[in-house]
Amino acid sequence: MAVLKCAGRTLDLARAQVMGILNVTPDSFSDGGSVYEAQHLSVERALQKAAQMVNQGATLIDIGGESTRPGAEPVPVQEELERVVPVVERLSRELDVVLSVDTSAPEVMQAAASAGAHLLNDVRSFSRPGAFEVAVASDLALCVMHMQGSSPATMQLRPHYRDVTEEVEHFLQFQLQRCREAGISDDRIVLDPGFGFGKTLEHNLELLNRMQRLQALGAPLLVGTSRKSMVGLALGRPVDQRLYGSLATVALAVGKGAKIIRVHDVAPTVDVVRMTEAVLNETAGV
Repeated sequence: MAVLKCAGRTLDLARAQVMGILNVTPDSFSDGGSVYEAQHLSVERALQKAAQMVNQGATLIDIGGESTRPGAEPVPVQEELERVVPVVERLSRELDVVLSVDTSAPEVMQAAASAGAHLLNDVRSFSRPGAFEVAVASDLALCVMHMQGSSPATMQLRPHYRDVTEEVEHFLQFQLQRCREAGISDDRIVLDPGFGFGKTLEHNLELLNRMQRLQALGAPLLVGTSRKSMVGLALGRPVDQRLYGSLATVALAVGKGAKIIRVHDVAPTVDVVRMTEAVLNETAGV
């Protein structure tokens, strides 16, 4: 049985799981899931939003204190800590769910682990000084993502690939081997192709269409396409009208092997995931 070991918790990946997005930033590209208020973060609101997503079927909550939208500016580490750590502490006490922290800062990784987090989700693939060392020393699960360019601020400046699927595959293979050589067991590793991170619409569509090739890497795949520009550009829809297009990408991703789906809209996504699996397995899975 495929499982992901997350700091003492075990996530069953025999079925695809849904990760709900909990933004604790004032500048996310989408307001879905955001609990940031003008003067301060409301931990109580974060708990309410996370509990709602768990009740809708999310088995993971991804907490982010720094926006990773294209062109986003970095957040000072102390500010990110103040946004993220109180939420992790509260949710770890109140909810029976895997807590993921979306961060690239080793200081935030360490503090989040101490506060009760179970998974580190780093769009920069643990490339900041000290980040990989913190990850190795922990017992948290790790999500390693592909991004062309050094940061969200620059990733969309003329992205170019000879073969996007092949290059993403090679990058993720390298990162997987790096983790293994550092002593991180395979059952702690998740790979993310990085839809929208240093990729044009055409790159994203090709990568999703050919994503089944990435299953050969042997690690579970996490996919995040929720409300992203690939949906908006393909359909000509603003961010608040991208639900149906996002759900189409979810069905395709599950069909091509995704095991964790990261989304703003949990309830409809759970239905799409379960219906897709019912067809693929030719049996109801409720």
